Amino acid sequence: MIPKLSNFDFDLPEGLIAQKPTRRRGQSRLLVVNRENKSLTHDKFSNLENHLKNHPLMVFNDTRVIPAKLQANLEPTNRQVEILLTRQLEPDIWEAMLKGLGRLKPGAKFNFENSDLSAQFVGREDNRAHIKFSSQKQFSAFINQSGRMPLPPYSHRPYDTDPQTIAMDRKRYQTVFARNAGAIAAPTAGLHFTQIQLKNLRASFADTAHLTLHVGPGTFIPIREEEISRHKMQEEYFKILPVNWNKITQAKMKGQAILAVGTTGTRVLETQGFERIIQKSVSGWTNCFIYPGWKFRMVDHLLTNFHLPKSTLFLLVCAFMGKKLAEKAYSEAIKEKYRFFSYGDAMLIL
Repeated sequence: MIPKLSNFDFDLPEGLIAQKPTRRRGQSRLLVVNRENKSLTHDKFSNLENHLKNHPLMVFNDTRVIPAKLQANLEPTNRQVEILLTRQLEPDIWEAMLKGLGRLKPGAKFNFENSDLSAQFVGREDNRAHIKFSSQKQFSAFINQSGRMPLPPYSHRPYDTDPQTIAMDRKRYQTVFARNAGAIAAPTAGLHFTQIQLKNLRASFADTAHLTLHVGPGTFIPIREEEISRHKMQEEYFKILPVNWNKITQAKMKGQAILAVGTTGTRVLETQGFERIIQKSVSGWTNCFIYPGWKFRMVDHLLTNFHLPKSTLFLLVCAFMGKKLAEKAYSEAIKEKYRFFSYGDAMLIL
């Protein structure tokens, strides 16, 4: 039977949507779900290690979020436009989503306040605008100084947010292990970890591994098809260095469990599959869409946040733990007032 999107809806009180992170990183709550006995355990994220008795290999997504939200003025009207950069196509050309505009003709020019930088609309492909910037050097300086972190719409971050909140988002909407810049959304399961906790985990466990998936529109664009199987994920770039791929494949060969920290890392691991054990660097593009019926080949445990109803992320969780158990866990989380979405609490699925 083909899953229907409407079957994956649920009511969430707006007050449970986390608008800001916890006061200190690592202070989130943790709901532990045991798939074998269907039990739910309430705990603190700082006690994560206590629930990992089988010493799994933890796999982290080390992508780094770029301040990809820009505000520009369209010539000659000076109309304000919000630009969300989604993918670099060439050194000076970016794919982007434009907010507050109708149709544009190629050649339309954007200016940026307090900067000599300008940009030109060069066309569209697959409903995405292509924007050419006047100077790559000025562009890099501008986004580092004036770009905003691309938090989801439910976080209510207008471009003119106060400086203190802007600084907070730059720090807290980024994992402490972020290395490779290119994401326009954070791998949120990783936001909970502190450097101290990671150090303790590495001292206790055999090893950890990293991969990179630059989170893009494919992860967060809403599903618009009632028949879930008709939804097409947009491709996102991933890379796994040889040392990390070898750790992952060796763990599988010796029967060590794999704990994916986040749904994005899960999609990369499941894209590769156990049969693709290779010694060279692994990289490419994935549009892997995981929904109920998927047979997991690589991931044994999953650490994740609480996600939007009817989203690709919630569908992945339902595929991993079963729809009934997912509904039970989410109902319990709502009843106990867990915080939801990007800045929210965490769930460990064993």
